Amino acid sequence: MKNRLFTGLAAVAMVAFLAACGKVPQAQIDATNAAIEAAKAAEANVYLPAEFAAVQDSMNVIQADIETQKSKLFKNFGDVKVKLDETLALANQVAANVGAKKDEVKKEAETLLNDIKAVVAENGTLIPKLPRGKEGQAVIDQIKAELETVNASVVEAQGLYDKGSFMDALNKIKAAKDKADSLNAEIKEALTKARIRF
Repeated sequence: MKNRLFTGLAAVAMVAFLAACGKVPQAQIDATNAAIEAAKAAEANVYLPAEFAAVQDSMNVIQADIETQKSKLFKNFGDVKVKLDETLALANQVAANVGAKKDEVKKEAETLLNDIKAVVAENGTLIPKLPRGKEGQAVIDQIKAELETVNASVVEAQGLYDKGSFMDALNKIKAAKDKADSLNAEIKEALTKARIRF
């Protein structure tokens, strides 16, 4: 009789244990998804794209593991819970790191905006010194048109910077600065060939 009772209790305990292991950790899933959304709201996808992608990839793997466990007779979400805790911590860390990266990008954009304004101003003073000649005027007109494009990019980048879109501003200003520097080198080379001091 005692053996039957003990066997019965053991069976009930085993079923209870398996049921506990077999329950989808929905609260942890919700918390991790919320942390990922918070990281996205903090613009982790913009300022820390690789780290944010790693968090999303980790969550995708977890979702696949959950689906695999759901299809089994005896479900065990122990590994899933551990991975959820790790992904939650990673999402929170990525969100916390966004501020520092944003400040870094902001400073870089600010520096480049100042640099390009100096190059654009120098280009403006050098263009009138370019030799006119037969083909000279056509070249000068082309350079002026390209400078107008650079100026428009600078204005647009400044607007993005002022709105707080520092990464977009940085990307736009980098392209504009490359063009402005290239034009500057071209103008200086033409002046040097014509033996005109600048």
